[in-house]
Amino acid sequence: MMAEAGAGGPRLAELLALGRRLWDELEASTEPSSGAPAVQDKVRQGLDALQRAAAMVTQLELFSENEELEEIASADLKFMLLPALLGAMTLKQVDLSRRREHLESAREHFLRFLKLCKNYGLGSFQLPSSTSGEEEARSPSSPWDCTQPNLVAMAMNRTAKIERYKQKKELENKLASLSSSVESGTADEDQIREFYILQIQKWISTSLEEIESIDQELVILRSRDAARQ
Repeated sequence: MMAEAGAGGPRLAELLALGRRLWDELEASTEPSSGAPAVQDKVRQGLDALQRAAAMVTQLELFSENEELEEIASADLKFMLLPALLGAMTLKQVDLSRRREHLESAREHFLRFLKLCKNYGLGSFQLPSSTSGEEEARSPSSPWDCTQPNLVAMAMNRTAKIERYKQKKELENKLASLSSSVESGTADEDQIREFYILQIQKWISTSLEEIESIDQELVILRSRDAARQ
């Protein structure tokens, strides 16, 4: 969709900017406890802004399944980050009694983001399964799976993680060099486009990592719940 977020333009951009600013503040926070009222207040504000922005993106139908990346206006690319930011912000909530619910909700946001990126051909990665660690927890595919971890898979996983880490570092360096010209308004159209695409690719890496750790935590929570029952 070439038209930049028309009707809701500035308001949508403001909501995203607010959500991003709160996220950056939370990441840089030196507050000793993530449960501190000031921290959780920012989390609530951030979630509210990002949820409202995401609803507007859906309403405006900014992204569709049958269009190419080239068809998205450069200024609209940043709105692709919304589901990833929502996932990250959802994980910042600390209510332990609702931990499982928050994990599953965050996972859905990250997965939605990854599907969107896959649809536009952004980054080469394998989509995680739609369901969280439930199947793995319930049914090992063969009797010896539990006792003998698949060493080949583990080695491949480790290699993939190292590769992903390297790529992420490269992305961060490129982003740092583009960031000042984009923020000062001196960047041209191509630089702005590259800047947002690099940001999206960095969040692809983050989302894959987060889903992996969410799945591990969900397996632990589910077996704990089962033991309780």
